[in-house]
Order: sequence, then structure tokens, then C-alpha cells
Amino acid sequence: MSDGDSVAVEINGDRIRVRLACIDAPELAQDPVGTAARDRLKQLLPLGSVVRLRTIAEDRYGRTVAEVFYQEQNLNLQLVREGYAVVYRQFLEGCDRDAYFSVELEARQKKLGLWQSSEPVMPWNFRRGR
Repeated sequence: MSDGDSVAVEINGDRIRVRLACIDAPELAQDPVGTAARDRLKQLLPLGSVVRLRTIAEDRYGRTVAEVFYQEQNLNLQLVREGYAVVYRQFLEGCDRDAYFSVELEARQKKLGLWQSSEPVMPWNFRRGR
């Protein structure tokens, strides 16, 4: 895992990069929330875990874009629910918009993760500002 919204998965002996669909996690340089997002994804998905992917697309970097399920839990939704990621508004095609926005609102109201800040910087704005 390099960050909070991508993982490496082995399929039939081939290692592929998977970008978690419909969410955007803070960049590692957005400390401390970026590191916390990566660490939480590592906790939710221990090394060697067997996962199920619901593939949505392939991105411009050749990564599989998918919802990742571990023990029937949608990890993409869970990261948003806990405030470690936000809904990636421009890339919601193929996802349950209502579910994602609902858990994001819940995290925001509870001031979880990046919502602890009174003025959280969205990952896409952080990348643009570099």
C-alpha cells in the first residue's frame, strides 16, 4: 500500500494495482491525515487478505478501479465512513452515490478523520496546489 486509496492485489499469480473507486484519500504529504488514511487501510486489509473486487473501470495509469471487499465489508465505503477518505465527486460512475454521500455526511457530522479540521483540504485541491 502506498497510500489510502490504492492497493496491490495478486490475481492468478499476477500483481495488479487497484485504485479504490469513488473515493479520494488524503495524500501522504497531507500529514497527519494522509498517513492515518494509509495506516487505516492497512488495518482494514491485512497483508495476504483474500479480497473480492467489483471492477468499475481502468484508469489512465492502467490501474484497475474497483470497490474492494474484505470479509464482505466494502472498504471504500468504510474509509469514507471513518473520515479517512472523501467521495470523489467527479469519479462516481458505477457506484452507489446515495450510500457514499450518506456515510460522508455521517463522518462530517461526527468530525471524524479529515473532518476534524474546520477547513479540511480536499485531496484534489491539495494535488492541484502542489
